[in-house]
Amino acid sequence: MIERALLSVWDKTGLVELAGGLAELGAELVASGGTAAVLEELGMEVTHVEQLTDVPELLGGRVKTLHPRIHAGILARRDRHDDALALVEHEISPFDLVCVNLYPFPTPSTWSDTSDAEAIELIDVGGPALLRAAAKNHAHVVAVCAPARYAAILADLREQGEISLETRRELAGEAFAHTAAYDARIAGWFSREEVLPEHLHLSLAKVRDLTYGENPHQRAALYAEAGTPHLLTGVEQLHGRQLSLTNLYDLATARALVEAQADPACAIVKHANPCGVAVAHTIEAAFERAFACDPVSAFGMACAVNRPVSAELGLELADRFVDVLHAPGYDEAALRRLQAKPGTRILAGGEAALGGLDLKRVPGGLLVQERDAPVGREMMEVVCGSVSEAAWADLLFAWDVCRQTTSNAIVLAAARATLGIGAGQVSRVDAVRIALEKARAHGHSLGGAVLASDGFFPFADGPLLALEAGVSTIVQPGGSKRDAEVVAAVEAAGAAMVFTGRRHFRH
Repeated sequence: MIERALLSVWDKTGLVELAGGLAELGAELVASGGTAAVLEELGMEVTHVEQLTDVPELLGGRVKTLHPRIHAGILARRDRHDDALALVEHEISPFDLVCVNLYPFPTPSTWSDTSDAEAIELIDVGGPALLRAAAKNHAHVVAVCAPARYAAILADLREQGEISLETRRELAGEAFAHTAAYDARIAGWFSREEVLPEHLHLSLAKVRDLTYGENPHQRAALYAEAGTPHLLTGVEQLHGRQLSLTNLYDLATARALVEAQADPACAIVKHANPCGVAVAHTIEAAFERAFACDPVSAFGMACAVNRPVSAELGLELADRFVDVLHAPGYDEAALRRLQAKPGTRILAGGEAALGGLDLKRVPGGLLVQERDAPVGREMMEVVCGSVSEAAWADLLFAWDVCRQTTSNAIVLAAARATLGIGAGQVSRVDAVRIALEKARAHGHSLGGAVLASDGFFPFADGPLLALEAGVSTIVQPGGSKRDAEVVAAVEAAGAAMVFTGRRHFRH
C-alpha cells in the first residue's frame, strides 16, 4: 500500500492526476516548493518538506530535501527491526513512493546558447539523491521518474492495491538510467571544449525497435542521445513495413547526399553506398537521371529526394522496387499510388541531424573520431589544365558524392549526375575499372566527364584508364610520392587535375 508519497518534480506533466489519484487512495502527500504550490492551488492537502525537516529551503532553493528526516524515510528497510526502531526513536515516518524528475540540464544542441552560470544552476543535486535512494530501497519504495508511468502505477494500485516487486525493480532500473543519463550530460558539458575528452560518457535512449539487424536473425534498435536531433527526428512513417537496421544505414547516406544540395536532388542508395545521384531543375528529372546511372543496382533502393514527391514522380516511383523512400512531403495522388505497394517504407519530413562524434564499435571498445567535413572550392588547387565553371560544378558535385561512398571510392559524373561509381574496393585502380564498366554497361558517354577519387592516386594507371575513356577533369586529394608523374600524365593527355589537399575515406 502507498500510505505516504514524496513528490518533487520539475516537469509537472501528469502531476495533478498522479497526486489526485494517490490522495483518493488515502496516501499522504509530501511535496517540495513548486510542486507543493501547484497542488495547493488546486485545493489538495499537502505537507511541505520543510514541515518535516524544521528547516526552510536554503540557498535560493539549492537545499530542500537533503535531510535525514527525508532520506531516512526513504531508505528505511521495513523488514529490519533496527531500522524500524531508528525511525521510531527519531519520529520519522517512512515513504512508500518517491516521484522525482530533474532540472532540465541543457542538451548538447543548446550548449552554445547556455552560459556557465545558467548551466551550473541547472545541475540538480537533491533530485538524483532522492531517486537513487528510492531505487536502492525498491524492495519497499516505489521510485518514479517518468510521467508516462503515472497512469499505469495508479491503475495497479487501484486494481491490486500495491505495486509488484517486479514493477518496482523495473522502475528502479529506470531511475538509475535516468540519473546516469543526467550525469553523463553534465560530464559532457564540463568537457565540451575537448574534442576527444579523457573520459567519454555516452547516454543513449531507445528511439524504436527495428525489425531486424543486418541479418534477420539479429535483433536491433535505434538509440539516440536524449534531446539531440537524430536520423528519424520529426520523420513520420506514412506506410510500409517496420524499418530495419540496413534501411537506416541506407537512409542516412541518402539523406546526407540530397541535403547537401540546394537544387532539386535525388539519391539512390544500396548497402549504404550511392548507386545514383543527380541534381536537376526539377525533382522528376533528378530522379530520372539518378536512376539511369545504374538501374540494375537500384532494384530494392533506398531513395531520398529534397523536394516533395509530385504526382508524376509518384507514378514513376510506384513502378520501381523501392524499399525506403524519404521526401519532405507527398502529393496526395502520389501517396495513394505509392501506398499500393505494401512493402515500400514511405517516410516524410524530419529535422537535420546533428553531426557529433563518429563512433565505430570494435571488440571491447569504441573508435572515436571527429565527423568528416567537406572541402570547399576555395581550398582546392588546379595543378594542371584549366577548369571551366561547368566543370567546377560537376567536380564539386562528384566530390560531395565521393565523400559519402565507401573507400576506395571513385565517382564519375557529368552535368551534376553520376555516371558510374566504384565503391568499397581494396585497390583504387579496381575502383576506377568498376566505375568505368558500370558507365559503359548502362550506355553513358564519358566524353568531358569528371572523376572524383576519395584518396590520392599512387600511380598514373587509374587516371590513364579514365582519360582514355573520355574523362576530362580529375579531382583527388594529392599527397602521393608520385604526384608529379600522375600530374604529368594528366597534363600530357590535355586534361585537368585538381588537388583538394584533404582525403575523404569512409569505412
